Amino acid sequence: MRLFLLFVLSSSYLLAALSETVHSSVSAYYESKDYSNSLQKVDGEVYGVGIDFHHADAEYKVTYEHGGATTKKPPLQKDLVNQKLFLRYGYNFENDLSLHINYIDIIEDNIAITDGGKGYGVGLAYQFSKGLTMDYTQYISDYEDFDSYQSDLRIDYKTRVSKVAFKLSSISKYIYLKTQNVNSFTKNAQHSYFTSGLKLHAHYKSYHLGMGGYVGKRAFAIMNDGFKVQHHAMEFDRTYALGIGKSISAFVVRFQYIYQNATELPRDHQDVEVKIFRIVANYKF
Repeated sequence: MRLFLLFVLSSSYLLAALSETVHSSVSAYYESKDYSNSLQKVDGEVYGVGIDFHHADAEYKVTYEHGGATTKKPPLQKDLVNQKLFLRYGYNFENDLSLHINYIDIIEDNIAITDGGKGYGVGLAYQFSKGLTMDYTQYISDYEDFDSYQSDLRIDYKTRVSKVAFKLSSISKYIYLKTQNVNSFTKNAQHSYFTSGLKLHAHYKSYHLGMGGYVGKRAFAIMNDGFKVQHHAMEFDRTYALGIGKSISAFVVRFQYIYQNATELPRDHQDVEVKIFRIVANYKF
């Protein structure tokens, strides 16, 4: 709670200090999760708020997330409660090169051994042309019993066909796990993973359409450009997403549906389905 108050106070300070902002925004999101064939979870909810400031050549982004899930008892003793904080600083150089630094803090997780874990990321992006950008990011997730090293390569291509703007993104992730202490989270996990994804976003007038998917297994991955972390013992092998949105003046509202297929690693329990319905509201100023 104290960290949440600090987040609000810091946000207010930035609002006052960064008076010369360009396409900055505040956002909020809600997620409803449904688990099928899971030995541990029934359903869950996630709430998040964030601020994204652009000032001159710098970007400051903060997101606070609070979530929970109804669990099956036994094997678990209580329902899940967690809190996470995501930070990002970016800087654009004059030669089409940009730098970004990420920080992730799992403030609280009352059922997982990844409670208190930290994530760090450093990346460079280069814009080859107006429509083509490549981004490489190296992440490290530091947990008490194991560490996760993740390398991301992302290529974005933007184009326009008539009045429709398109953005096509390919993402490749290599994850390497290093275990310090024997634990139930990594004992059935692979030593390394490689997964790749493809995303398409179309923008026509005030309407948005997005779709994408990942193939290839992954576990303990950092997702969404450093603003999601999968720190529970689940090995995902398929992810599909579909979203629609509408701009209304300075507001953008998006509705997203995400399907995931996973294995719960502690008991090597396969074919767990996770269905997520997400609402995102964004206000630009």
